[in-house]
Formats: sequence, structure tokens, C-alpha cells
Amino acid sequence: MGDTERSYPIFWIPMPTLLDHRTPEFDAALASLPPTPAGNPAHDETYWDAVRGLYKQSDAAINLENGFWGAMTEPVKAMFRDWTDRVNTETTLLIRRQWQTLHTGLRERLAMEMGCGVEEIELVRNATEALLALISGYNRLSPGDTVLYSDLDYSCGRDAMEWLRERRGVTPVRITIPEPATHESVMPTYAAALRAHPRTRLVLVSHVCFATGLVMPVAEISALAQEAGADVIVDAAHSWGMIDFDLPDLNAPFAALNLHKWIGAPLGCGAIYIRGGWLDAIDRYLGDRTWSADDIRSRVHTGSPNFAAWLTIPAALDVHRRIGAAAKHARLRALRDAWAEPARALPGVQILTPSDPAMTAGITAFRLNGRADKAGCDAIVDALMQRFGVFTVTRPSADAGEVVRVTPALFSRMSDAARLLEGIETLAREMK
Repeated sequence: MGDTERSYPIFWIPMPTLLDHRTPEFDAALASLPPTPAGNPAHDETYWDAVRGLYKQSDAAINLENGFWGAMTEPVKAMFRDWTDRVNTETTLLIRRQWQTLHTGLRERLAMEMGCGVEEIELVRNATEALLALISGYNRLSPGDTVLYSDLDYSCGRDAMEWLRERRGVTPVRITIPEPATHESVMPTYAAALRAHPRTRLVLVSHVCFATGLVMPVAEISALAQEAGADVIVDAAHSWGMIDFDLPDLNAPFAALNLHKWIGAPLGCGAIYIRGGWLDAIDRYLGDRTWSADDIRSRVHTGSPNFAAWLTIPAALDVHRRIGAAAKHARLRALRDAWAEPARALPGVQILTPSDPAMTAGITAFRLNGRADKAGCDAIVDALMQRFGVFTVTRPSADAGEVVRVTPALFSRMSDAARLLEGIETLAREMK
């Protein structure tokens, strides 16, 4: 082209303008949502009907299995399509030139929303990736030390804690959370385990237990662990976006999080958190030399992510903030209370989370008439779907057995909870 002046495409727009890009569809959809009601918005059905309008959902059944991942709202989907098209049109013209700046901007936005420093957070593909990097990389262990986890922790986390026997020469100890779980039973269980195993140096704790939905008193458990000379890794895969909290509230140096469950980002979005001053406790990921030793990015190596998914995170956070973490927390717990608390009083029904609002959120599980095996729970799941049009799921849970997990979403209706309750009441009576 010689000296001819070039006409550069849109990817040359300076930062942070590019990361702040929103489609007209996105702006219009968010503008149409009324303000979040003041006070207690959990039962303002007019407002939640408006929120429901942001989603496109199948009418094949009442879907109460939303814990696997969370549906994107339509405006976020529009942004994802926009970024997918752009990434696949501009390809390396965009990513090679702009990715470092874009990546930094994403981390800054996440840190602001999570209430932590940008140097304490890094993007990953999911909480599992972060959790395994933290457990495998934790280096403050000596042969003969103890690591502690519970029967309610996620299966891959339990496996990784057991693997530390081979990796670090330590003794893994698995504790059983009592049923029914209460604050008065959970805290003494951890205290007794720490007393019985004075060489405990690492504790894995789930903020929201994946199968039962029990919300653990993480900050208190972390304080107990610290007094005993142990550090805590928090599995926060289910909590951020469903519960209103900032990362420092966990009182723990390490956490693994998802953004594609309750924040509503595309699949493939998560985060790893390492509190400032604690980076040396985690080894570089397989000897990573891409980043310096004082950079959190050296503690996990994701490779090429789904760039379009990650670039959609700010849009998902916009929707999250527009509705409000406190309002989401209140609504999801109200949907849970609408079926779980009446069901608790029914003969033969076991609710696996307490009435205590500090230990519940959106997810809760149940059993009917003592059926704790997979076949029994699967039969309940099938009956709820075939006879009542309600979709739930069997989850491998505590040492006490399997459970039927119920997970509403922001698009769920109170009538959905009522239909589930009807099914539980009928099946409990029939399956005596």
C-alpha cells in the first residue's frame, strides 16, 4: 500500500472503551427492567416477572435443576453472540494486539465486584480448575501433617485432598457433617476434628455444599482453623452471585469461584482468589515461567480460553449489579423457603438444610421415607418429572446417602415451588 493512509477497523479503539462495548439490544433490555424494589424485594412478583422477561426458557418442564450452570439472560446472550462474531472475524488482529489490556480490564472489573485487589484474582475456566490448582499447589505441608475435608465437599476436591497423601506425604482426614446439619452441630464437628488432629495444616470448606445446599459458616470455620495453625481453601463454586458477600468476608486466604452459575456469564468463566501476602503458599503451576513469581497468574495455567465468553463477563456483571446481589440472595432463598419449609412438616420428608437463614440459600435437597440410595432418589426424580412436570436431579451427597437436589433460578415462579411441594407431598404419602 506504500504511503497510502490505512483505514483501521474498530479493534483499534483505545481501552477501556472496547471492554465497555455493549450492543443496542443489551442497553434496551436493561433499560426496560424496572428499578429493584426497596426494602425486601423477595416477594414482589411484578418485579420478578420483569426479571423473568430477560430469560428465554424451555416450557418442556418446570426446571428446578439450575445448579449445574446458570442460564444467561437474553441481553447477555446478545453480547456473547456479538463477541463470538467479533473474535472469529478479527481473530488474532484483536487478541494478539489487545488481549493483555482486555485481560487486565476484566480482572479489574472482577476485583471491584468481589471486593478484593486485582492482584488477588485471576480468571480461569471454572471453579474446579481453580480448586485443583490451589490444593495441588499448596506447599506448607510436611510429611505427617493432616489435611481435613468433609463428606459434603465436591468429589474432585475430596479426591485431590486424598491425593495429597501421595503428593506431600500427609494424612487426609474426612469428617462427616451431622444430619440434620445446624450451626450448633457443624461448628463442634470442625472444632473436635482440629483438636483430634493437631497437625492439621490445610482445611477444605465448601461455602455452599454442592449436593445439599447447606451454607457453611466459612468465616467461623476459618477462624477456628487459623487458631489451630491451619489454612482454609474455600470452594465457592455455588456461592458468589447466589449469596451477597465480598471475598474478604470469607476470612480465608484461598477461594475457587464460578461466574457461569449465579453470575450468569457464559460457560467457561471462573476465578481463583489468593489473598495478598499468601502467594508463596501456592507453588507455581507446574513450574510456570510465563509470569513472575509474585504474580497470581503463575499459579494457574489455563491456556487459550474462550475469549468471547470471558469478554462477555462485564455484561453479565452489569445485569448482576442491576438486579443487585442482596435482591438475588433474598429471592432465591424465598423460592427455597416456599417449598422446603412446608415440606419439612410432612411425614416421611427429610430436608437436608436447616431453617436457619444463615445456613440456607437457593439450593436445598431432600429425601423421602429414608430413601438414600441412588435408585430410590432416581425414582423420585423420575416421578416428579413424569407426573408433575418438575425437573430435579439426584446428587451423590453425604456419607448418609444420596439426595434429590432442588435448585431454582431467578426466572422460577412461586407457583413452581408450589408444584414441587404438591409432588413431594403426594410421593411421600404413596411411598410409605
